[in-house]
Amino acid sequence: MITITSRARQRFTEQLEQRGKGIGIVVGVKETGCSGYAYTLDFAEKWNAEDHLSIHDGLYVWVTKDAQKYLDGMTVDYIKKGLNEQFEFINPKETARCGCGESFTV
Repeated sequence: MITITSRARQRFTEQLEQRGKGIGIVVGVKETGCSGYAYTLDFAEKWNAEDHLSIHDGLYVWVTKDAQKYLDGMTVDYIKKGLNEQFEFINPKETARCGCGESFTV
């Protein structure tokens, strides 16, 4: 379904440890912005059988049922550029992104 790079997996794992609770990460989309959709990341508090589960070196990652058609084949990476650091979504289904990079079109 989706790929999580080792840098992203490490950062997600660190965030879960710092938080002290949660069983994994949930990746999804929401309708917003000038291009239509935005990626969402959240902590998973419980097992959700409706969402697609993949395991990346011990990290549980769910993709919400509604987002699966938009995210299939996507890679999540974690990048640092100077003082900035962020998760980066590399989605082959994207056809455009808004100028600010907050939303995308499929």
